[in-house]
Amino acid sequence: MNNLVKFDLQFLRKERKEKAMNEKKIERINELYHKSKGEGLTEEEKEEQQKLRQEYIASVRNNIRSQLDHVTVVNPDGTKVDMRKAKKKRSIQNGKR
Repeated sequence: MNNLVKFDLQFLRKERKEKAMNEKKIERINELYHKSKGEGLTEEEKEEQQKLRQEYIASVRNNIRSQLDHVTVVNPDGTKVDMRKAKKKRSIQNGKR
């Protein structure tokens, strides 16, 4: 097996493992939610729940940003605007980089 194929397989395995970890975190968020509605949470569990929720929200925001970076808008006049390039142009105009 050549190195490129081997690397791709290792990358895919790692990606699957990370996804499984995310599913476990989501399951934990749900467990903590149900427990909070029933018997209540300890202070440690409340902190864990808050941390997991913040991590989940950050993940969702990053996924949306990534998707929007690959969007092309077609204007009524037929011109196309690549959102990634438009974002860079706006940040340069605003003095940010």
